[in-house]
Amino acid sequence: MKPTSLDFSGLHTTMQRWVDSEHLPGVSVAVLVGQEPVHSHCVGWADKEQRIALREDHLFRIFSNTKLFTSCLVLMLMEEDRVALDDPVERFLPALGHRQVLKPNAGSLGETTPSRSAITIGQLLSHSAGLSYGLLDPGTMMFNAYAASGVNRRENTLEQMVQALAPLPLTYEPGTSWEYSVATDVLGRVVEVICGQPFDRVLRERIFEPLHLADTAFFVPEPQHHRLAAMYQGTSLRDPMAPGLKRAEKVLLPPANLRPAPFLSGGGGLVSSLPDMVKLLRALLPGGASSPTLLKPTTLALMARNRLAEGCFLQFPGLPPLVGRGHGLSGGVILAPNEADHPEAAGELYWGGMAGTMWWISAAHNFAAAVMTQRWLGFGHRYGIELRRAIYDAVRATGTRST
Repeated sequence: MKPTSLDFSGLHTTMQRWVDSEHLPGVSVAVLVGQEPVHSHCVGWADKEQRIALREDHLFRIFSNTKLFTSCLVLMLMEEDRVALDDPVERFLPALGHRQVLKPNAGSLGETTPSRSAITIGQLLSHSAGLSYGLLDPGTMMFNAYAASGVNRRENTLEQMVQALAPLPLTYEPGTSWEYSVATDVLGRVVEVICGQPFDRVLRERIFEPLHLADTAFFVPEPQHHRLAAMYQGTSLRDPMAPGLKRAEKVLLPPANLRPAPFLSGGGGLVSSLPDMVKLLRALLPGGASSPTLLKPTTLALMARNRLAEGCFLQFPGLPPLVGRGHGLSGGVILAPNEADHPEAAGELYWGGMAGTMWWISAAHNFAAAVMTQRWLGFGHRYGIELRRAIYDAVRATGTRST
């Protein structure tokens, strides 16, 4: 398909509307059909106050988009027979063996029973290991436990994070439910143990350098600080649809990707750019001899296969289950589109970050897309729904099908 055969005018209108209504400071998107980048577009500002227009080369804190990089790295090691999805995590991290599980309706951390089975690598990849996050459910017993133990301290190394995590109970028996968690950070430590190198070095040597990702790292060198898009948040946390934006750098923990830190978070620590996200997605779409992929075709298919128990769906704290949403080995999987999805989104593999960055891959229609913006807590905002629909409409209007 040639780029000229696609009409993205509707997408541009949608992007501009969300910027003009002051729900987004700026937003950039890129679309691939097959391995061919067919469109990119930027609107709005990287810094509203300084009147710096958003460009494709701006950098973004991608938060949980980082999980895609980490998951790909683990799957690359799987292809080399250095780790298997059914491997118990204690093969690599003995401290996480022989876990205790909270009893139903437990009132204290001591009300536990021994786990019936070990946590597996596949369960860590699909967030079905029984771990928690200590980020999204303030005031709960597990949130307080994770905070008190220092699991998420930025001063920790990955090894220290695992040591802090080890004494804490699981919230459910591994493999029986789903909870967004520190699982991908744990996988970063698994990678370090397998490779005998720091996690950032393995990422650089195995993914960043081979794919020529010049902008992706855990921190931005000082000469490049001017390229980092400013962070914003809505004027009302209770009403995300209220118009208006305000600077939100204070929500970030120092050093906020501006200098090196001990905690190399495989779950949320990277900074990247739109072109680098395109390069990664391109390497995760079917290619030919002249356009190799990062992973084998069978592994790419496995990534988007739902790993959750029957009847189990994604569910975030305080919200109802997302019926029809499962989880694969690198992100969520749309099992059955709902009213917020495009009608043809079944089978889509996707995820997003705390500040509104998003990616998705539709293997059924052989296309992928990335969205970059910096709105704190933007991952669940209405703009994401509309941008996804506009991109689907543009790509699917030609009737293109995968071959």
